[in-house]
Amino acid sequence: MRADRDPGGGGHHAHQHGESAAEEAGDRWLTPGVLGVGAASLFSDSSPELVTSLFPTFLTTTLQAGPAALGAIDGTADALTGLAKLAGGPLAADPERRARFAAGGYLGTAVATAAIGLATAVWQVAVLRSLAWISRGVRSPARDMLLTSLTAETAYGRAFGVERAGDNADAIIGPLAASALVAVLGVRETILLSLIPGMLAAAAILVAAREARTAVAHPVGRRTLHLHLRELRAAGFARTLTPVGMFELGNVATTLLILRATDLLHTAGTDLTAATSVAILLYVAHNAAATACSLVAGRLSDRIGPRWVFAGSGVVYVAGYLIFAAGPHSWVWLLAGFVLAGIGIGAAETAESTAVARTLPERVRGNGFGVLGLVQSFGDMGSTVVAGILWSALSPLVAFGYAAAWMLACVLCSPLLRPTSPPSTPIP
Repeated sequence: MRADRDPGGGGHHAHQHGESAAEEAGDRWLTPGVLGVGAASLFSDSSPELVTSLFPTFLTTTLQAGPAALGAIDGTADALTGLAKLAGGPLAADPERRARFAAGGYLGTAVATAAIGLATAVWQVAVLRSLAWISRGVRSPARDMLLTSLTAETAYGRAFGVERAGDNADAIIGPLAASALVAVLGVRETILLSLIPGMLAAAAILVAAREARTAVAHPVGRRTLHLHLRELRAAGFARTLTPVGMFELGNVATTLLILRATDLLHTAGTDLTAATSVAILLYVAHNAAATACSLVAGRLSDRIGPRWVFAGSGVVYVAGYLIFAAGPHSWVWLLAGFVLAGIGIGAAETAESTAVARTLPERVRGNGFGVLGLVQSFGDMGSTVVAGILWSALSPLVAFGYAAAWMLACVLCSPLLRPTSPPSTPIP
């Protein structure tokens, strides 16, 4: 395992050796293991996205549930994801455990998601959805730690760009596959078939885990489970989380963007069915922009640093939200808003992961990824809830203006995202 940076000089020769090895590894960063992580994100998240696109129909039509049940199930699942990511951090910190938890998380997500197709009651769907999202949360820090063990620090951005590109591409493939399969097989059968990409994801992460084991230079003993909050604070992690938290408080769910586009197109005289179809296509464009931008943002994060990439994401988000706030009825302007939001999320997620990997020493990096996941999950949930209330009580203009204000704040605070050197004192 690569030695942590040691500014104090205590491990100078080991540090120099690690740096030269890192530079050599950075020239061949796109290894089968990195591709395996990207493929795992693509396949695994294609499975939930496929089911998510059918979820409202399955609940309301097949199981005769109402919108309240849909909101309660998804809200609970999102909250559990954040808590699972926090718990997954200490598990991912142990090299002996992280591969098993990554593979187990992908497998658990696949099985629980596909089993929704067998559910005959709303409570069964709630339990299975929660289990799937808990598995999804636990695996995330382990996956990110595998990725950092597979690449040199100089290639962190590109590696996370590949993973984020796979994650965003699934939001294109999943809905398109669902629309094609459901017309031929039906809703339940299509949900059951989501097991296939989930199993492929588990197989792909095993490729990365196998390569990561060979990358460990020296065996290490099993580490005790601990959140290491004091060590994270000493490493400057609070600085990193400040602009990230502001970004997430402005990062409203894309469902609000889809709703805004549908309303604007419909009030302009477009048939509701046609307006909905156009809004879905705009959402596909959003995900395509996020996929492409993730790769570019990864390369830029390595070249100029994640701080500038993160700041740029906030700027384009402000521009996109201003379009939605203004309320144009032209699909061209709405397309611009969706594409800007896609560029923003593709750049921000890549920059956030890269900043965490660069800020924290390896020993507590898994804990940092867990805390980052918690901030992302609860920040996103809070932003969407507040924006929804402002929309209902006042207007969409106020709701998107509120989100744009948080994005502007994260741009102003983006200098705090500059990675700092880890503490030179050893972490107990």
